[in-house]
Amino acid sequence: MTYWQRWLWQPQTVWLRKATFQLHLWSGIGLGLYVLLISVTGSILVYRNELYRAATPDPILVTASGAPLTDAQLRGTATRAWPGYRVVIISRPPNPNQAVGISLERGGHGLKSSRKNRLFNPYTGADLGDSVPLGVWAVSKLLSLHDDLLGGTTGRKVNGVGALLVVALSLSGIVVWWPGMRTWRRSLTIPRGVGWQRLIWGLHSMVGFWGLGFILLFALSGVYLSSPDLVQDLADRIEPLTDANARTRTVDQLIYWLAYLHFGRINGIGIPCRGPGICDMATKLTWAVVGIAPAGMFVTGAVMWWNRVVRKRAKARKLSRTALPKTMQLPLR
Repeated sequence: MTYWQRWLWQPQTVWLRKATFQLHLWSGIGLGLYVLLISVTGSILVYRNELYRAATPDPILVTASGAPLTDAQLRGTATRAWPGYRVVIISRPPNPNQAVGISLERGGHGLKSSRKNRLFNPYTGADLGDSVPLGVWAVSKLLSLHDDLLGGTTGRKVNGVGALLVVALSLSGIVVWWPGMRTWRRSLTIPRGVGWQRLIWGLHSMVGFWGLGFILLFALSGVYLSSPDLVQDLADRIEPLTDANARTRTVDQLIYWLAYLHFGRINGIGIPCRGPGICDMATKLTWAVVGIAPAGMFVTGAVMWWNRVVRKRAKARKLSRTALPKTMQLPLR
């Protein structure tokens, strides 16, 4: 039997497959928490706009009492309420009876800066509380956690590297998934009537097969969104820009759809059913569900790693201890 025939019919006996399995196993464990974090936050943020709307309270209206305070008066009131801060923005809404938003800042010029966003009564100057509700702040932090790991530009670059590693992990998963010509169809569904260990393996294989396209989509688009200039430069090298192809370049279309499909929102050009409605809700639900697939892969993979590596080593240590004479046994650490 040739090497290729062994790969088709008995892949478990091929050295390359064994090596790829070990690489896939340990790299998956190493990337696991990162994948879990990005997967869960990404699925939640499919509904980012809905979360922002739900977290945004109705505007605060006050009772008019005399003439409204001038900007200078509001600035003085705000700085007295927050000593050490300076007013940087005063936002007056169209409704004169609505609370005025004032942004104050402290620090800067080489010092650690701090900003406060407050609401003030336009007539009395009373501080009415934070202008950014807790819910809006939480959604914003969740978005930053997903986009740049709360690390700004550096975190975004780390995200790009993580996305590249997920691409490599997914491609190695294709090699590991292939069970052979006789049984490959079994890996498309959840096995029945088997033990829990075999069930976990079957679930991992099934989710990996059906979710591979989406996982690669999210990872590749994550690379672009983390480093758009680098990806665009690579695209320009692959298909140089000319006057003739300025609006028809294939690489530009690929980048557009790659970034567009990352978010699972269909309010854009080229989608047959645009705007709110059943199609929009179905698309978001689909993206939210498949966005959990990488998290599911990590959980099932971690269970298999625990069973194959940790439990196996612990059992071997226990057997080796029981095989030794009592005088030679050392206490477990």
